[in-house]
Amino acid sequence: MSELISLDPRARAQLFTGARTANTFTDEPVTDDQLRAIFDLAKYPPTAVNAQPLRVLFVRPGQARDRLLEHMAEGNRAKTATAPVVAVLAADTDFHDTIPRVFPIRPELRDVFAADAVTREGTARFNATLQIGYWLLAVRAAGLAVGPMAGFDADAMDKEFFTDSGWKSLLVVNIGRPGPDAWLPRLPRLDYDEVIRHAA
Repeated sequence: MSELISLDPRARAQLFTGARTANTFTDEPVTDDQLRAIFDLAKYPPTAVNAQPLRVLFVRPGQARDRLLEHMAEGNRAKTATAPVVAVLAADTDFHDTIPRVFPIRPELRDVFAADAVTREGTARFNATLQIGYWLLAVRAAGLAVGPMAGFDADAMDKEFFTDSGWKSLLVVNIGRPGPDAWLPRLPRLDYDEVIRHAA
């Protein structure tokens, strides 16, 4: 069935079939230009009312990395300590402030979301999570490996880095070139018939 996919086989492998979660990284640096190129690719996929609530904090080695490591699960600390760049991916619960600019056909929705904190946070988290999937693919498209992790204390991370904003951390991602023994064995995937139904 692969002939039905128009994406070049090499690109398919880079983004999907050959891509893996990296657990070790080389010390080759990840440049600011690479990080900007990832953003410039990942910003296009859809979100509700074009809200774009995903926010990213990049953390390089140094004091900020040491502070971040304190909030990682113990099993994630060593690989997070050695990654060239770590990204904390967050949902901005104040995303509604940009609605008049990013969704000018309905600027009044800014006030609708401002009046409903529960809906606003749910919208921010859902759509930022949607964006994260595309963002991980954009990192792979840049020729880099990713190591996404949910094993961290999100509340502590938010207090450490986001007290001056409405950002809420969702995922921590190590980024770089894969190092020695970076890959665990590929785990099984579910089959089509286990996952898919067709409505009659």
